[in-house]
Amino acid sequence: MSGSALDAGALDLLFREARTHNGWADTPVAEADLRALYDLVKMGPTSANCSPARFVFVSSADQRARLADMVLPGNMSKVLAAPVTAIIGFDTLFYDRLPELFPHADARSWFSGSAELARETAFRNSSLQAGYFILAARALGWDTGPLSGFAKPAVDAAFWAGTSVETNLLVCLGKGTDEGLFPRSPRLSFEDAATIL
Repeated sequence: MSGSALDAGALDLLFREARTHNGWADTPVAEADLRALYDLVKMGPTSANCSPARFVFVSSADQRARLADMVLPGNMSKVLAAPVTAIIGFDTLFYDRLPELFPHADARSWFSGSAELARETAFRNSSLQAGYFILAARALGWDTGPLSGFAKPAVDAAFWAGTSVETNLLVCLGKGTDEGLFPRSPRLSFEDAATIL
């Protein structure tokens, strides 16, 4: 299994032809779909298997309206129209689960003494897991629309109150339409973005 390359169609699906969607069909995303998606996401590697990402899947009309009030005006219609918007957060106390998730070392002690290191690790690795989320969704036939334009304190208070979780980003999920789909933007060339030493 290791070392086998995906075919061109799979690479198109995941990267070359995939788009960030702004418009959404009313195709429902069932709980079974969300569970299948998470079961892929959780398999992606994180440092010391820390797995700090936490997910709230906002799908009911009233909760989508509640969340829409916390995003920038240009994002409101996206949240209202998407069948689901995932709030992807990070648990700043992720290390409390490390005895279970990384049992072959005392990894909890690596982070429990430094809130700054723990938060940086949680943010970095939840961002990595958000990338897995987007690719896993595409692999399962769904479209995504990641959003960073939202009022983080409001989302934190509304959806993570009483927990050690903070919001990282939002990702709309469903079957995308061509509505509001921009032409593909340029990407940096290898020479502009990379160096080989």
